[in-house]
Amino acid sequence: MRRPSAAFIAIRASHSTCLPAASAAMVISQCVYGQVPMQIASTSGADTTARQSASTRRMPNSLATRSPDSRERLATVTNSTPGCFWKPGIWRSRVFRPAPMKPRRIGLSVMDRPLTIWRDMVPSARTRGGCAMSQRRLRSFAVAVVLIVAVAAILSVRDGAAQGPITISLIDVSGDLSSTRVIIENYQKANPNKVKTVNFQRAPAPELPAKIKAQQDAGRVDVNLLLVGQDAGSVLANNGQLVKLFPEYDRLFPKDELTDAGKVLQSEGEGYLLPSVVSNGGPVFIYNPSKVKSPPKSADELKAWVKANPGKFMYARPANSGPGRSILCGLPFILGDKKPTDPAGGWDKTWAFLKDIGESIEYYPTGTAITLKEFAEGTRWMIAGIMEWDMKPRAEGTIPPDSKIFILPNTSFVIDGHYWAIPKGVPAGEQEIILDLMKFMRRPEQQALTWKAFIGPSIKAATLDRAPADIQKLVQEHWRPEYTDMDKKFKIVPQLPVKDLIAAMDRWDKEVGAQRIKKF
Repeated sequence: MRRPSAAFIAIRASHSTCLPAASAAMVISQCVYGQVPMQIASTSGADTTARQSASTRRMPNSLATRSPDSRERLATVTNSTPGCFWKPGIWRSRVFRPAPMKPRRIGLSVMDRPLTIWRDMVPSARTRGGCAMSQRRLRSFAVAVVLIVAVAAILSVRDGAAQGPITISLIDVSGDLSSTRVIIENYQKANPNKVKTVNFQRAPAPELPAKIKAQQDAGRVDVNLLLVGQDAGSVLANNGQLVKLFPEYDRLFPKDELTDAGKVLQSEGEGYLLPSVVSNGGPVFIYNPSKVKSPPKSADELKAWVKANPGKFMYARPANSGPGRSILCGLPFILGDKKPTDPAGGWDKTWAFLKDIGESIEYYPTGTAITLKEFAEGTRWMIAGIMEWDMKPRAEGTIPPDSKIFILPNTSFVIDGHYWAIPKGVPAGEQEIILDLMKFMRRPEQQALTWKAFIGPSIKAATLDRAPADIQKLVQEHWRPEYTDMDKKFKIVPQLPVKDLIAAMDRWDKEVGAQRIKKF
């Protein structure tokens, strides 16, 4: 019969005695090497006596004259082991006898009962350690069991809870850190036992999916938190590169806590994206009142102004910019396209309008910041905007404080916001801490701090009056009357679904941006 492996010994002993495999292996090894007392035991005293008598009758006379200790040794596991219950019939008493001159095989009999230790596994009294071959084989078994247990322990550490504080490594491709960096730092201060340090990185939104895919393909994901907008978020979700958060964590992140816009934003994320901040978005048009004396009052007037002032109007590539996406997805409502939510079959007027004014646009930068910079320098007189990128740049002095806006008739504000997401491949222990950070980020007292960036909280309890006094003052100084009671003045609509938004941005790149996209 083929000898069973060391792992099989430990596993069968574990199943028979309720001991863990490692403990069962230890008991076997200790009994075999004589490190624990050997005793005769069975399920009943009478049975033991009967077995002893029968065994003695079968022993040769030469062995019967030896001392009881050297004549008989029995290794058993009894229900004295803590947490273990005896299983009748699983282990049967076996009398260990001194090894013969020609050692028989050692191993386990698995044909008639679950576990039987053969006599040659026990050292004889004469050699104090059995035959050399038995000793070597048993040592090999013990080493194999130890290795198996060690590997199991390593795997459990890798896949289980985080061991000590972790490093949070995040990438921001949406500008979300301007709203939430203080929250992340507050979490680190409050949880030194969970977070050792935080590595902040920034990158262009279109580059993020490829960067994360390279790490996932290599089997080593170094980034455990992604701060994304609707652009990169939609691509990552569509590619299946993110951990799905909903409905699994519905109880951890109740939807009822969100603002109305936050609920819409979460639905757009299709279960993969957690809203961090949100606003009603745009489109709005920011202009320099010293250069634009009479701002356009309709879409036709806007087109006429752009063509009459070549190079003076600018918006950024939609795949890189909130204001860029806002004008792309907001124009179908303004122009009255037949299907404002169908970029493939319902945006005939929008695609024609964008191509027409594109002839008078010098280039499309890969980022909103360039449009703000050139507007502040006077190179551009009018740019596309959203609520956040109107108020925040004025508050920070990035653009002149006297800059004004106009809103075209029939405007439906397309909700804009940022998300947090976890890439697939992040260890389970790190995921637990990231989820805890996400929960912390949603606390009203933390969300109230996001008012400073003007995009606004995603949690409805985080009203402006809960923000620190300096933030309240800042917002009140730069808030526009156009943004008050917006739901009474305008329609508020969700962003396109993930696949439709990706299709719209791709088509814009090919048909509108074409050779005029300028990377920064």
